[in-house]
Amino acid sequence: MSDSPVSPEHDCYHCGLPIPADVDLPVEISGTRHQMCCTGCQAVARSIVDSGLIDYYKRRDAMPEQAREALPDELKDLGLFDHPDFQKGFVKPIGEHEREAALILEGITCAACIWLNEQHVAHQPGVTAVDINYATRRARVRWDERRIKLSDILAAIQAIGYRAYPYDAARSEQISQRERRTALWRLFVAGFGMMQVMMYAFPVYIAESGDMTADIELLMRWASLILTTPVVLYSAAPFFSHALRDVRLRRLGMDVPVALGVGAAFIASCWATLTGRGEVYFDSVTMFVFFLLCGRYVEMLARQKAVRGVEELGKALPAFAERLAGYPAPEGDKVPVSQLLAGDVIRIKPGEAVPADGVVIEGSSQANEALLTGESRPVPKGPGAEVTGGSVNIGSPLLVRVSRTGEHTRLAAIRQLMERASAEKPRVVQQADRVAAYFIVALLVLAVVTAAWWWWTDPDRALWVFVSVLVVSCPCALSLATPVALTVATDTLARMGVLVTRGHAIEALARAEHFVFDKTGTLTYGEMRVEGVRLFGEISEERVRALAAGLEQGSEHAIATALRLQAAAGGLPAFGALTAVTGQGMSGVLDGVNYRIGRPAFVAGLAGDELPRGLVEDEQSGRSVVALGSSAGWLAAFVLSDGLREDCPATFEALRARGIKLSIFSGDTPSTVEALGRRLEISQAVGGMTPEGKHEALRALQAGGGVIAMVGDGVNDAPVLAQAQVSVAMGGGTDLARNQADIVLLGSRLGALADGFDVSRRTLTIIRQNLWWSFAYNFTAVPLAMFGLVTPWMAGIGMSASSLFVVLNALRLQRRLAR
Repeated sequence: MSDSPVSPEHDCYHCGLPIPADVDLPVEISGTRHQMCCTGCQAVARSIVDSGLIDYYKRRDAMPEQAREALPDELKDLGLFDHPDFQKGFVKPIGEHEREAALILEGITCAACIWLNEQHVAHQPGVTAVDINYATRRARVRWDERRIKLSDILAAIQAIGYRAYPYDAARSEQISQRERRTALWRLFVAGFGMMQVMMYAFPVYIAESGDMTADIELLMRWASLILTTPVVLYSAAPFFSHALRDVRLRRLGMDVPVALGVGAAFIASCWATLTGRGEVYFDSVTMFVFFLLCGRYVEMLARQKAVRGVEELGKALPAFAERLAGYPAPEGDKVPVSQLLAGDVIRIKPGEAVPADGVVIEGSSQANEALLTGESRPVPKGPGAEVTGGSVNIGSPLLVRVSRTGEHTRLAAIRQLMERASAEKPRVVQQADRVAAYFIVALLVLAVVTAAWWWWTDPDRALWVFVSVLVVSCPCALSLATPVALTVATDTLARMGVLVTRGHAIEALARAEHFVFDKTGTLTYGEMRVEGVRLFGEISEERVRALAAGLEQGSEHAIATALRLQAAAGGLPAFGALTAVTGQGMSGVLDGVNYRIGRPAFVAGLAGDELPRGLVEDEQSGRSVVALGSSAGWLAAFVLSDGLREDCPATFEALRARGIKLSIFSGDTPSTVEALGRRLEISQAVGGMTPEGKHEALRALQAGGGVIAMVGDGVNDAPVLAQAQVSVAMGGGTDLARNQADIVLLGSRLGALADGFDVSRRTLTIIRQNLWWSFAYNFTAVPLAMFGLVTPWMAGIGMSASSLFVVLNALRLQRRLAR
């Protein structure tokens, strides 16, 4: 610990933002330890000190408005963002030279902004992929570090008028708060100006001819001009800056027609005020800006509410943990969670969040895992039980031995899968973006043609009709219709324990007509237990149990786990040349003798083609049977059982009631699978299938038409999961199965699948409603504006209400949680 004096600070010394409670991230600067608000500021401050740039802190006279401005110009040239230590929290390796960063963008206002950033960044040399989610403002960028640096990518984004930051939950919330604060100020100025301008415009509207002298009317106009100017220059400034940026880059965004309408009406009104001739539209300008900002502000609040699922996961882990350095000694020290290592022993008090994955070694309690699995009921935890980082201890104190930390925890895996889903653009979103881009071009053409026609027929009305046509349309609603609904649905499903990991998954699940299920670990708990052992030779039961456990070392299959658990305590035989035959079993060599364990047909290839009578009887009984044999003959058969999930029959009945066809494809013995099929009333229940057989059977179903959903678990299911239009993996399955799957069921409740199917269908319904509304509104409002039946202030209300409608309609999906 340093003896340097500590400066008592409530705000970050580097960026000026408040320091969260329980955060202790000091940096020694000029002999004094100053506190930082996050690891990012700590890394920047240390780099400033190490680079000999301490004078930066001495020279500055104010805190930076933007986080990126907290970097002195000299340090920007040093490529801080390219430093490996700085990149640890938000950059991960994809290949030998390829890297992927999670960024958050500031300055996004419409779908055209997304398109602009994607196109601009994608054309940078060395960038291999870029995906930006409109609703979350999150970006996923991949690049070849040999050709381009991360700092170059951030500079390219900044060059077109946006800012990109390394993503973390705290930074995201700070940006959201700043965005809300700025929007409120702009809205306040617009609202105040609108009310004052209306006070001066109203007398002019109601005055009869001759009631108001020309000089009084001119005074009213000048007062309106003075009050409208801050509304246009401050409240409407983002519309103009974004429009100028789009024009400079030869692209059309949704702010272009808005800026044209507001600018044309304001300039014409100023000219009429200066010359004393013509109409003024100051009231329409202020009302339009106010109503449009109202709509965008409410839309922003709704969007931020809809995307907080991943943010909440990011905040689930505490900042500090109590580590028992001398366990079993009771004393403990508080250390940052980032310093925990596998093998550390930590104490978790009641009400505290679990800081990392681990195993309980002392104590008995319950954990709330609702945020991770959607399961609201507390889960009992005792010695030997696994605990997951992010869950909350709600009973008694627990001592836990850490097994995984940081990016290796289950919580981190869930976050990464959610981020992958939010970054991918489904086909329906891409189609909507293309239509919106063409719509803006068509709108500008219509506005110009309409203005020319009215100038020829009635010049006094030409300007405000032109403005109305520009602002009454709402391509924003068209672009928001799909991504907002998908974002809300993804968050809703995650809270139910249904984790969407691919962008197309919700649409595909909603259209699924046939569900195919694996058996072991999917319909059952995957916790096999050995019911009995049948011996076929002069060998003891203890010996065959040891041989079976030795052969199954390294296998992740549920049956392998059961065989290892049934072995007596002590050392296991050291087999050589252990080989896993996918879907069949294991083989190995011990003392020069070849052994096999697995399906009877597989073992028969070594032990003899004729199956022992007892083994045949066990297979015919419908139970799971694993055979053990060697080159000398048959040795034993293990009879295993696996309990059916409690909600499996109810889930099948619910899916059947929704018109879904059901099948079971399993590698288990045919008689066992057929017995399960009869119990669940499934006509197509096929057992004894290899991974290749499952794959071919699924392709045959797909050839008949329809969307097939595959629900599986384990390595054996990875190929067939990849083949299905939509794949679902159980949360307890292997990492490979979860990575292949489009959807992961986080809890043990199979019924969440039926609930997720309902939410997916409802999501498609809401998307269709939003799209129909967007088309109906635009195809109705634009012609009315062209005929002069819509004033500019009415157009502002219509445009804002249209965007707001699709956002609020999408938020109805969240009601599913309350039921």
